[in-house]
Amino acid sequence: MTKLSDYCRQAIATKYLGPTDYRGARVVAVTEGGHRKIISWDHELNITNNHAVAASILFENMGWHKYADLVMGSTKDGYVFVQVPKVAS
Repeated sequence: MTKLSDYCRQAIATKYLGPTDYRGARVVAVTEGGHRKIISWDHELNITNNHAVAASILFENMGWHKYADLVMGSTKDGYVFVQVPKVAS
């Protein structure tokens, strides 16, 4: 049986970036290791889905989707996505 301490992975934090004179609203997804992905705000999606898309793109770009799934939680500054091991089917 795998212990939880054997499965320590980087979380992905997302944050809303408001519009500027030069760019529209965006969402940034970052890891503690410095990997990041910025996407334009999609007005067709709700708030949580915009954050989930940014995190999912970074998650897939890192290749982590092969081994884990993401679970979303909120903070006062945005959202955090943590990796959970894929369950064998």
